[in-house]
Amino acid sequence: MANTFINRHGYLLIQLLVLLGLLLLLCQPLGWDIKLPVQFWVKQGFVFFLWVCLFYLNIQFLVPRLLFRNRAGLFGAATLVTVAVVLLISMAADSWLNLPELMSQAFNPGDKEKSHTTGPHINPVMLLATMLVLGISTSIKTVQKWQKDAEIRQSLEKQRISTELSFLKAQINPHFFFNTLHSIYALTMINIETSREALHTLSRMMRYVLYETQAGTTLLSKEIEFLQDYINLMQLRLTEKVTVTFDKPSPLHDVPMAPMLFLPFVENAFKHGVSALLPSSIRIAICQQGHTLQLDVRNTIFPEKRVVLEESSGIGLTNTQRRLDLLYPGHYTLRVTDKTPENEYRAHLILDLS
Repeated sequence: MANTFINRHGYLLIQLLVLLGLLLLLCQPLGWDIKLPVQFWVKQGFVFFLWVCLFYLNIQFLVPRLLFRNRAGLFGAATLVTVAVVLLISMAADSWLNLPELMSQAFNPGDKEKSHTTGPHINPVMLLATMLVLGISTSIKTVQKWQKDAEIRQSLEKQRISTELSFLKAQINPHFFFNTLHSIYALTMINIETSREALHTLSRMMRYVLYETQAGTTLLSKEIEFLQDYINLMQLRLTEKVTVTFDKPSPLHDVPMAPMLFLPFVENAFKHGVSALLPSSIRIAICQQGHTLQLDVRNTIFPEKRVVLEESSGIGLTNTQRRLDLLYPGHYTLRVTDKTPENEYRAHLILDLS
């Protein structure tokens, strides 16, 4: 919003201030204690008109058509030509208005000897002011283009990030459903009624993924419900040797967050923290303090299972880290402990949603 205001109004205000400065420069002789001829003020008005034309000729044509198209040599030559043309027109106006002789008479009234002049000549103030007009107009147009290019780059970067996030989420969802369907398939061989319950839970989870996550954000309460459904689904195939605990924030204050951000950590725990022969435990805890969320996931380590963040869950955990980098750069901390003193694998995520 602020950049749009600057583009529409800020540069117009700067141009008006520059033109006002040129006008004040030309009106400076009003402070002189000399009666100047009318022709002098006609010339000043004509010079102001020339400078305005030069200012917008440079902004609208010379800079965008030559300088911005890598024709610096041609731009420099065109600049010199325009300065020369302005000076020649100014000198021609001096001659046509007989201004050198009139100015000499104004500065030396009654002295006919000093009123004689050699004719029009290049005015160094006119030369410097003309070059200043070109320099200021070039700077304004260059800064305007730099800002516009920066906005375009920012827009393209947002589009790239949005595309990458969509691609990452599209990878995570099939990965999750592949594992879940595999679990249900195994369950159908044991208990038909329980497998029906699992399919109903899965359909509820699919509705969440298809309809609740399309906006890019979801509420914390819905994300926790989704995790609870996933845990319930996984528990249907677990034996009594596995202990699962899920601690949720109480009271819970809903805040928007990226959907399916916690799932890969929980999925990883069920994939590597369950044994059919040995006792095992999975502990999941979500804590909330203001806009800060903490996810702590722990699972038992077994000698035959090697758990590494980059390799354990394939694309799931790796893509989750990439999503965190894109969505919450500098606003999250992820600590992974391969083996705690309690012989557990631990993933601890601190997320700042402010």
